[in-house]
Amino acid sequence: MFCEKSIELIRELQRVSDGQLPAFNEDGIRQVLEEMKALYEQNQSDVNEAKGAGRTDLIPSIKLRHCCLLRNQRCLSAYLYDRLLRIRALRWEYGSVLPPNIRFHMCSEELQWFNQYKKSLANFMRSVGGEEGLDITQDMKPPKSLYIEVRCLKDHGEFEIDDGTIILLKKNSQHFLPRWKCEQLIRQGVLEHVMS
Repeated sequence: MFCEKSIELIRELQRVSDGQLPAFNEDGIRQVLEEMKALYEQNQSDVNEAKGAGRTDLIPSIKLRHCCLLRNQRCLSAYLYDRLLRIRALRWEYGSVLPPNIRFHMCSEELQWFNQYKKSLANFMRSVGGEEGLDITQDMKPPKSLYIEVRCLKDHGEFEIDDGTIILLKKNSQHFLPRWKCEQLIRQGVLEHVMS
């Protein structure tokens, strides 16, 4: 049946919840492209026969195959676009360094796109907010307080806050820090927010 492989690609994305990235299905994409090539070649030969011999009985099958080509094209575009949206969201969630298990599910072109997006976002953040720039990836949700209590989950070393105070982040130590300074470390798994 036509278009089954491309619809399976879309279903594969729907099975995985938002915020997760399934493995890039290179084999599925290759099969869809091979199907599209076969449909196109069959259409070309039927069009040439319909024009040369005047066979109008071939027109419905030509139209059917053309619609299948368009559907496969739309499904492939939707698959790739959805993956890019997920990768973009992962940049905002995890920061500029993705965990290895997520990078493993990306193809080389997606890694290249992620790195380019990361550079573009960094350039934009440096261009706004004065000398230091403005980190727009902080405070994804409005904070209830400017300072939070955090517990260090692993040894991280020295950490400097705005007033010049240097804090030693050792495993199981607790600190009362500015939220915006420690949000990135919370996302990376170095710190955890202690709820009182």
